[in-house]
Amino acid sequence: MIFRLKTSKRTQEIFEELEARTNYKPYTLVKHAIAWSIKENTSVEGFVSDSEGLDLNRQTITGDNEVFFKILIETIEGRGLSDEEFFPKYVKAHIDRGSELLMDMYNHAGSVDKYVLQTLGIGDTV
Repeated sequence: MIFRLKTSKRTQEIFEELEARTNYKPYTLVKHAIAWSIKENTSVEGFVSDSEGLDLNRQTITGDNEVFFKILIETIEGRGLSDEEFFPKYVKAHIDRGSELLMDMYNHAGSVDKYVLQTLGIGDTV
């Protein structure tokens, strides 16, 4: 069983920028990135990225909710995933794709407060 993964260099850069702007740590940002990627509801089967970024621990990413993450990702992929496929391949793909979406969402919102409201679906397109 694999317990670590490395994000793409671009994901590392996004997380560093967002941490500087929001004070959110990578262990929080990674969950937001996965959530935005899952919300796309499209496969990451062919997603390709480098592995030159942050070194993240499996427990830091999924915590006590690994089964929940796996079920969501399997639902999007339309099939069951082996443990080796789920982590690190699919989790990493969702983190790297989601980091770009997260950055776009944050830039669109313009502030932490507006980002949180947008995430919650409160108000207009903030």
